[in-house]
Amino acid sequence: MLYQPFRDLDSTDPEQFERNLNRLDRKFDVMTELGVDLILVCSNASADAVADMDELATQLRAAGELADRRGMRIAYEALAWGRTVDLWQQSWDAVRRADHPAVGLCLDSFHILSRSSTIDELGEVPSDKIFFLQLADAPHKDMDVLQWSRHYRLFPGEGAFDLVDFTAAVLGAGYRGPLSLEVFNDVFRQSSPVRTAIDAVRSLGALEAGLDDALPRQRFDAAFVELSVTPTNLTTAEHALSALGFRQSATHRSKRVTAWTQSSATILLTVTTDAAEDDSSALAAIAFDAEDPTGFAASAEGLNVSALPRVVRPGEADLPAVAAPDGVSIFFVSTEEGPLDWRRDFEPVPPTDAASGVGITAIDHVSVTAPFDRYDESVLFYRSVLGMRTEEVAEYPGPYGLVRSHLLRAPEPSGFGVALDGPLLRRGKWTPGVQTPQHIALLTDDVLATLDALPGDAPILRIPENYYVDLRARLDLDDEFVERLRRSNVLYDRSPDGEYLHAYTTVIGSQVYFEIIERRGNYRGRPLADAPIRMAAHVAARRGRTEK
Repeated sequence: MLYQPFRDLDSTDPEQFERNLNRLDRKFDVMTELGVDLILVCSNASADAVADMDELATQLRAAGELADRRGMRIAYEALAWGRTVDLWQQSWDAVRRADHPAVGLCLDSFHILSRSSTIDELGEVPSDKIFFLQLADAPHKDMDVLQWSRHYRLFPGEGAFDLVDFTAAVLGAGYRGPLSLEVFNDVFRQSSPVRTAIDAVRSLGALEAGLDDALPRQRFDAAFVELSVTPTNLTTAEHALSALGFRQSATHRSKRVTAWTQSSATILLTVTTDAAEDDSSALAAIAFDAEDPTGFAASAEGLNVSALPRVVRPGEADLPAVAAPDGVSIFFVSTEEGPLDWRRDFEPVPPTDAASGVGITAIDHVSVTAPFDRYDESVLFYRSVLGMRTEEVAEYPGPYGLVRSHLLRAPEPSGFGVALDGPLLRRGKWTPGVQTPQHIALLTDDVLATLDALPGDAPILRIPENYYVDLRARLDLDDEFVERLRRSNVLYDRSPDGEYLHAYTTVIGSQVYFEIIERRGNYRGRPLADAPIRMAAHVAARRGRTEK
């Protein structure tokens, strides 16, 4: 166990240093009562900090003598905002010079990695001088490091730091003590302590799996995405899919579920009568076609992800499933004949002569809304359980404040993506009229040709005229090309690596819509600058529908 923190030990004023030693001695009294023999001493962040390394070592040695007499030890830590000691190499220099058996190091991943400090020299530190290890992840932030530390720390695997390599280096140096999580986070403080504890345990399990090279590495792709609709909006959903070139390819043998396909894209429509609102719609599930579905499920269970209870009738496929923190059900299935082939539960529907696609080739990604207090937990889930990797992290403005976005991708060759979108620090609606928007992005090789092939009553979202005026001026595009985009309600973005053309449908039911996308070149990520335009257009469309 570690007692912490003890601040401002060293001082340029000898009398003040003596008072600090007396304060330390009183802390040892408390530690004796608690049965703790190790205390964390932070580097001094005040103007009184000792700058001379020899003098600092002398004072650390004096503190070590006091600790030794009391049967205690001191773990000295470099705060990233320390006045004169703000790098772990400096803290080790001070400990090395102090040369006392009761004085060692506390290594904190945030303080080290937030300063982009390397740990290459860690092998030079004797293992018995590393007294304690504290772990925290964090997102990349260009801000004051003290505020970054106090408000934005995350559990391992939820942020941008490489804690697997960091921890491996510390263990490789011979450390065999506890792995302690030191995470200060405003969201965690407001969240359920039970959920936070589960998240913490999962993060350590994922870290251990990463150290053992045991995280999921198998290839997988999206077998289907399931939409839940009510009887009220079933016809609307079927019309939207039909207009987008999907055909009904199968019907479930015992449930009100139909499968709609186009090329390699499959969407299930499930009719529910349990929805709170008549027009409810939701992205209910994602099924992953995996090399080893049961192995995926076992990995999830090993990371404290409970299996999703399901009603399976005789003769139906008993598909392994878990619930993601964002509320979406995740199925692990096969498309090869066998007990986990999801298609065995469906009766094929013969194609009609009129059935034809419009150029949709696959589902590129889905976007789900993660509650603000389970957002980072959701990131860890997709990274650790599915082995997805972060492609893009960004924020964009919404009507009720900033919305953050985290796009994760499955390993190649699939590249299937899950985008987590959500408000920064609030529950409830974050876009007018749509509480938790979700969408399915459909990939095409030529978005303009796809839109030309749609019927006239396809529910394509109308984009405001002023978007194209700004687009022409902002990107210096050819007038004829911009006019072609405008006529088809296509939005456009480009990067040094490529171009992104996309269009949207109106919202189906309460919260689900489709996006049709075309990537040119090596465009990665999503054009989030277009998100406020899409939000405003959706609001206008829904208001118009309400007024009618």
